[in-house]
Amino acid sequence: MRLRSIPLSAWVGIAGIAIALICAIFAPWLAPHGESEIVGDIWAPMGGDFLLGTDNLGRDLLSRLIYGARTTIFVALAATVLSFSLGMLLSFIAAVTGGLVDQLFSRFNDLMMAIPTLIFALVVLAVLPQQLWILILVMAVLDSTRVYRIGRAVALDVAVMEFVEAARLRGEGTGWIIFREILPNTLSPLLAEFGLRFAFSILFLSTLSFLGLGIQPPAADWGGMVKDNKDGIIFGISAALVPGAAIAILTICVNLVVDWLMKRTSSLKGGRGDA
Repeated sequence: MRLRSIPLSAWVGIAGIAIALICAIFAPWLAPHGESEIVGDIWAPMGGDFLLGTDNLGRDLLSRLIYGARTTIFVALAATVLSFSLGMLLSFIAAVTGGLVDQLFSRFNDLMMAIPTLIFALVVLAVLPQQLWILILVMAVLDSTRVYRIGRAVALDVAVMEFVEAARLRGEGTGWIIFREILPNTLSPLLAEFGLRFAFSILFLSTLSFLGLGIQPPAADWGGMVKDNKDGIIFGISAALVPGAAIAILTICVNLVVDWLMKRTSSLKGGRGDA
């Protein structure tokens, strides 16, 4: 792949993602103040000692934004990786095995998808202890149902190919067929889908945090920052708009890169995979 073949929109997306990752990795060194350090008056205006102003407790918004990038990206990425691992494994097993296993997995997946995702997450998180690993697990399980559908669709398209039939005739096991035959031939469209699910995880985490069931204070999180400062909008304070803009910009950047990847790869449609 030549760098000149990458469109400008993709470069913009890559740059935005790179900036967010740098902030997430080097947050303790880039942030001018501590994550929960109170450094000034509440809702101080932009400029002066505080580039983006302060929040409802007098904490530096820029520092919170940088630390929030680390929390938001880590949780969203962990949930996406876990959901993809679970969804792809189950979908490939269903596509290769077929029969009763395929029907059981697919019908259970349809049942999970029939439940509104946000309502299901709110109910589960309200009952379970508010811990980070539980939040990641709930997000991953709910998102894995969408991954299962696309994974099964593309896997069924590949499973009928001659080289897969030849592997079965050689006596290769299910694991060999999944990881050596199907996965390499479905990797490109799945990478594009991974980007889409990652963008969804960012928005979903921000929604949960805004509703009080995501990242818990005093940890910085973009959705929680919007929640903490939303009352300032009434008084013309823009503190809630800063993390909201960060969420929107990162999501757009991810979608720009995904859009470029999808144009370079094969179609995500899987006509044989409709359950």
